[in-house]
Amino acid sequence: MSNQIPVHNVTPPAKKDDDTVDLYASREKIYTRAFTGLFRNLRIGGGIVLFLLYFGTVWLDWGGHQAVWWNLPERKFYIFGATFWPQDFILLSGILIVSAFGLFFITVFAGRVWCGYTCPQSVWTWIFMWCEKVTEGDRNQRMKLDKAPMSANKLTRKLAKHSLWLLIGFVTGLTFVGYFSPIRDLTVDFFTGQADGWSYFWIGFFTLATYGNAGWLREQVCIYMCPYARFQSVMFDKDTLIVSYDPRRGEKRGPRKKELDYKANGLGDCIDCTMCVQVCPTGIDIRDGLQIECIGCAACIDACDTIMDKMNYPRGLISYTTEHNLSGQTTHTLRPRLIGYAVVLVVMIGALTGAFFMRSLVGFDVSKDRVLYRENAEGRIENVYSLKVMNKDQVDHTYVLDATGLPDLKLQGQREIKVAAGEIFTLPVELSVSPEQLPSSTNEVTFTLKDIENSGTEIQAKSRFIGPHVR
Repeated sequence: MSNQIPVHNVTPPAKKDDDTVDLYASREKIYTRAFTGLFRNLRIGGGIVLFLLYFGTVWLDWGGHQAVWWNLPERKFYIFGATFWPQDFILLSGILIVSAFGLFFITVFAGRVWCGYTCPQSVWTWIFMWCEKVTEGDRNQRMKLDKAPMSANKLTRKLAKHSLWLLIGFVTGLTFVGYFSPIRDLTVDFFTGQADGWSYFWIGFFTLATYGNAGWLREQVCIYMCPYARFQSVMFDKDTLIVSYDPRRGEKRGPRKKELDYKANGLGDCIDCTMCVQVCPTGIDIRDGLQIECIGCAACIDACDTIMDKMNYPRGLISYTTEHNLSGQTTHTLRPRLIGYAVVLVVMIGALTGAFFMRSLVGFDVSKDRVLYRENAEGRIENVYSLKVMNKDQVDHTYVLDATGLPDLKLQGQREIKVAAGEIFTLPVELSVSPEQLPSSTNEVTFTLKDIENSGTEIQAKSRFIGPHVR
């Protein structure tokens, strides 16, 4: 018996008129129908909150500057009452890890709800589709308009749609750049021609990116470009909530009159109206089963429930359910993988919160001068250091400087240091010791900063004191 894995030829057959094989299918434009329902309302409510956060936060002030501001030239990153420096970027890694495990957890529990409700690609796509409806009409009107020859009416509607798309793209791009350059000054400078070239470039770039992604690419981003659609399948199990059609109840499909005893005619609850297909932003038929193109937006649930209400049938022919539930088995909400993700997520959130509150608001670095040592006029051995004090807080602080580690150690230079909020203060100082007090040629010394306003708060930095060879 052969142990080889059987191989089947799956190459598409060549066309009869030539020997070429077309491996690319042209995109068919998707015309979505307007609909109403519970999940649509939830998505709109969530979208409003996200829009307020994105477009509103950038206009808030906090402590005399923009509340959220990534000040790249000065390498300061303001998030309301906290100031972060490049040295704090380890916290960014923690945030990314927490976000990843949060995504894993919600995917195992409820499938692709992130894609359907909060993903920027989906949210902006729904907004752009609304612009289409406002300017060109609902599904059937848009289809007729696209097939009609060019006319003044068609040109006006198309121009209005693309103008709205570009306007939304521009506001999106301006807001995004506003998180890196103060939005109030940026807005004035942009329209008066005073903004720098990079501001114009990036605003233009994100305007066109938004216009292209949400206006033209749309579902192509979700199907072909987004990696989440690819690795989600390994995270699903038979207890994961998915948008699914119930074939046991829906089949056999077929149109019928409302008063017809359809059960006696061997029909299921599905009247084959295709409303679930017409409202789908990715153009799939959910009745064909779980598909990689499904983003879990529940538009098909809302559309189907509306039809079920009109037919006086029970809702839920298409619903959020699980594979176990569809097969008549018990759905297990708590399962090892879900619990594991939850535990890791809680631990990571706790660790990140602790790291945030325990991080030092004072950066203190000491670097020794390249000259090893020198003898001053008093015959003492002297070393020169450069001290850098970084105030990460948003209020001014005054510190007292001291140095220890050697007997008869004298600190020459400024002892009281006032550092403004967000300032990096550099100070040269000298330490000197009597030659006879040096235990060796290389000695450890400790510099200490004590906060005057907060007694007991101090930070230390160590360095080396170099002297002549001791015999």
